Amino acid sequence: MGSHLAPTVTTYPRRPDAGNEEHPSDNTADALIDLIRSSTWLVRVLETVRDESLADAWVGAGVLRDLVWGERYGSGFSPARVRDVDVAFFDPHDLSRSNDDRVTEQLRTRLPGVPWEAKNQAAVHIWYPGKFGGGAVEPLKSIQDAVNTWPETATAVAVRLDADDAVEICAPLGVGDLLNGVWRRNPRRVTIAQSLTRLERHQPRTRWPGVTVIPPA
Repeated sequence: MGSHLAPTVTTYPRRPDAGNEEHPSDNTADALIDLIRSSTWLVRVLETVRDESLADAWVGAGVLRDLVWGERYGSGFSPARVRDVDVAFFDPHDLSRSNDDRVTEQLRTRLPGVPWEAKNQAAVHIWYPGKFGGGAVEPLKSIQDAVNTWPETATAVAVRLDADDAVEICAPLGVGDLLNGVWRRNPRRVTIAQSLTRLERHQPRTRWPGVTVIPPA
């Protein structure tokens, strides 16, 4: 669990030899960035999100897991098998569901053929209890706060490109489980029952035979 001490948001240079910038010492994060850079499709996705100038927008969750686990623990990464591209943005000024739809459509228009799914993390508390049950949840305060609630530790990671094409990583729980192929429940918001349902639906051992599944507890 030492990987959970990784910095929450870290920016890395585009190339190992970029200028005189200090190189990152976190080889685990370097490995993630190498995998991201190896996928021209994902880089194009990140460029599209950045170029739309959305409110604090990041790409994360399942698409990063699919990339890393496909390449490291499965049969390779195929964009055609990506179920959705989660875009987490933070806009406290418009909490309507139509805002999610508008942003999703913007992205579809700019880059068709990608299964975009944009969600305003500032509005999650409005619809979460109705969709997943349970009592009211506190409003999220930031993207970092939102990522920290995502269902598995391996998918509680988001990335984006800055204006200079450097990769930023938001990983409040670190990137260790993502890179090491560990399916583990994040207990902050997801119940054991919900986690078991997700485990049955995603079938990680079948999709990525090299992955280790830690039963929800």
